[in-house]
Amino acid sequence: MSGDFPRNEKIKSGCTLVFEDDFDAGRLDEGKWLPYYLPQWSSRANTGAKCRFEDSQLILQITEDQEPWNPELDGNTKVSNLQTGVYSGPVGSEYGQHRFNKLCRVREEQTETRLFTPQYGYLEMRAKGLHNPNNLCALWMIGFEDRPERSAEICVFELKGWNGGGAGASTVGFGIHPFGDPKITDEFFEREFPIDASRYHIYAVDWTAEGVSFYIDNLMVHRSKQSPDYPMQLMLNLYEIPRPAGAEFSVQEPAYPAEFHVDYIRFYQEQARAPSFT
Repeated sequence: MSGDFPRNEKIKSGCTLVFEDDFDAGRLDEGKWLPYYLPQWSSRANTGAKCRFEDSQLILQITEDQEPWNPELDGNTKVSNLQTGVYSGPVGSEYGQHRFNKLCRVREEQTETRLFTPQYGYLEMRAKGLHNPNNLCALWMIGFEDRPERSAEICVFELKGWNGGGAGASTVGFGIHPFGDPKITDEFFEREFPIDASRYHIYAVDWTAEGVSFYIDNLMVHRSKQSPDYPMQLMLNLYEIPRPAGAEFSVQEPAYPAEFHVDYIRFYQEQARAPSFT
């Protein structure tokens, strides 16, 4: 399937649409998104997202003049990210979302903000990625982490540009990571699918109390019996991750601007289930 996969109809039988961004306004809706990446470990000034809008699409960017978000702990990694919540403890503490390194300490305290932090539902994105070998794009959910153990991740879609890909096939990542949740075991996959992920496709998860099902272009590709049982927030991002010399894949200079196109994001909940989101 080398072409674009068409949009799904907005109405989903038996479900209520509780969150949507079609990016029609041509600007970021900050009532839905915080345009920073884990700012508690750096700052809002250092982690502001680069993006533009065109034809009712969000286009996340990595630009040549963009600075690494946390050079002390994450090297030269650059990132443009949107997230739907934020939480941290006081400056100097270890308390904050997605503590990716044991040395992380809060550098800029964040006021607790829950723009959209659902528990259970169907999350769907239509997007086209990029095969640049220095870039990774992804949609994931992380626990709001108001308690450290509420920290698992559901990865809806991850495309590592250094995995190659093209018209015939692309390697897509998806699955669940435990991080600090002792009830979850790692269940993450990278599988090749007969799609060109640099064209538009639909990536989705159905998250229930009984498990998480993963979909590409409306076809289930995996069913997990694990399920984080606490509110989670959305994370949508594009990274530039410099590859070290001697890596098994080719190293080349980054291309600018790197761009990740997102057509829409929708989140549904079953009508029979009382909504559980804030």
